[in-house]
Formats: sequence, C-alpha cells, structure tokens
Amino acid sequence: MSLFEFISQYWPRLLSGTGITVAQFLLSSVVAIILALIFALMKMSSNRLVKGAAVTYIEIFRGTSLLVQLYWIFFVLPLFGLTLEKFTAGYIAIGMNAGAYGAELVRGGIMSVPRGQWEAALAINMSSAKRMWRIILPQAVGIMLPPWGNLLIEILKGTALVSLISVTDLMFQAKQINASTYLSAQIFGTALIIYYIIARFMFTPFMRWFEGFMARKLGKA
Repeated sequence: MSLFEFISQYWPRLLSGTGITVAQFLLSSVVAIILALIFALMKMSSNRLVKGAAVTYIEIFRGTSLLVQLYWIFFVLPLFGLTLEKFTAGYIAIGMNAGAYGAELVRGGIMSVPRGQWEAALAINMSSAKRMWRIILPQAVGIMLPPWGNLLIEILKGTALVSLISVTDLMFQAKQINASTYLSAQIFGTALIIYYIIARFMFTPFMRWFEGFMARKLGKA
C-alpha cells in the first residue's frame, strides 16, 4: 500500500487523533504557564514556607519522570479518593511537569530585568504587586519567550505519552492502526510528519510573531 493510499484510507482516524493531540497540547500549555508564574513568584517570596512549597513542587516534578507522574495521577490518585478522567489526567500531568521547568524560566526572566527598572518603579512609589505586573513582568516576558518556545515544543512532544492511559490522541491512533495493519513505516512515518507540521508550520510561526510583537511593544524592534 502506497503512502497516499494509506492516508486516504485512515485519514479520519489520524485527523481525530491530531485534534486530541492539539487539545492536549493547548490545555497542557495553559496549565504549565499558570503554574510556572505562580510558583516562580512563590519561589521569590521572602516567606520561607511559601518558598519551600515552591521549591518542593519544582524539585519533585523536575526530578522525576513524566511517565511516572502520569501514572501516579491516573492510577494512584484514585486510591486516595481523587479520580480524574483520562483526558483530564493527561493534560494535568504534562502541564504540572512542564510548569516546574517553566517556573525556573519565569524566575530567570524576572531576575534578568535590569535593576534600574526595579528601582525606577520603587522611586515612583509603586506597590510590589503593581510594580511586578506593570513594569517587571512585561519586560521579563520578552526575555523568556525564546526558552518558553522550546519548552512548549517539548510539551507537544510529551503529549504522545497520554496514549499510554488510552487517551485517543495521534499516537494512540497510530498504535491501533499499526496493530491491525502492521504497516509500521507508513503509520509512524505519517505521525512523525504530522507532529513536525504542527511544531514547524503552526506553532513556530506563532512564537516568532509573538516575539516580534513583544519586541515592538517594549520598543526593541
């Protein structure tokens, strides 16, 4: 069977799986961004309890396997009375894992803002919260966007693991098709191309546009 014939026969399942993959990616990214911001600010707190909680989260999720975290959230948490639907467990696990890495990117971006900006905001009597949201974070976003682009691509690739808890994403559909046809080269080659198209021709152009937008916003373009 040629690749064209293969795709023409199985494209509905591949399209369905791709839609689930994109949904997992988007939801995981939202969770990761929110958690990264929260725990980065917590880690910068002068309160030892707050800072300790942030460090604990970051170290646990950076220091253990995403696959193990996924299994814990889906298979182990129900033993403690918390059951999550498989789709939800998938994006929460990936988002929490990426959020731990993202927290360090956010903290690094904030700390990279020139000290003069902090002092200028303090000089005009801005509160700590207002100083962070109106002066520091907008500049930090411009600094952290390139490494965040890499992290978000890792999130996209990480979504393939949700197939292991039977989320019907692209990789799940690919494995199911392969099990019934044994056309490994065609199905996994097609899956590889789809992941590449999403990363290279959809996500990357958006990130480049957003970087340019932030540069213009901050007067750096």
